Amino acid sequence: MPVPPAIGLRHLALNVGDVARAERFYVDTIGFTVEWRPDADNLYLRLGLDNLALHRFEPAAADPTGDAAAFFARRGQHLAHLGIVVKRPDEVDAWAAHLQSSGVALSAAPRTHRDGARSLYTADPDGNVIQILYHPPISDAT
Repeated sequence: MPVPPAIGLRHLALNVGDVARAERFYVDTIGFTVEWRPDADNLYLRLGLDNLALHRFEPAAADPTGDAAAFFARRGQHLAHLGIVVKRPDEVDAWAAHLQSSGVALSAAPRTHRDGARSLYTADPDGNVIQILYHPPISDAT
């Protein structure tokens, strides 16, 4: 049986400790817009054609401190990172300046890779790693 067609990875869901705090970061700092807020524990955001769901996670049963970020760090993150693609390599540097001026630390400064890609790494308030990426096969196709 052939693989059914797909248009790509357009939806990602993250567990976060504080939905309002994550919303401020993704909307105010990264530029997502609110698409749908079914309740205080769940939020759906949009950036271009992509959808990011934020779901409140209560670590209290698994972590006596109740600290979501600490719990996520201790349990290990199965998601390596989420990537936000930009059109040009210099836009990675513009993102670095924007993030730093917003008080967001970079985990890895912008660098150009052997394949011509350029990227930086940062993290959201819950420690989810975000890569801002210029990747020629994707960036040049849009």
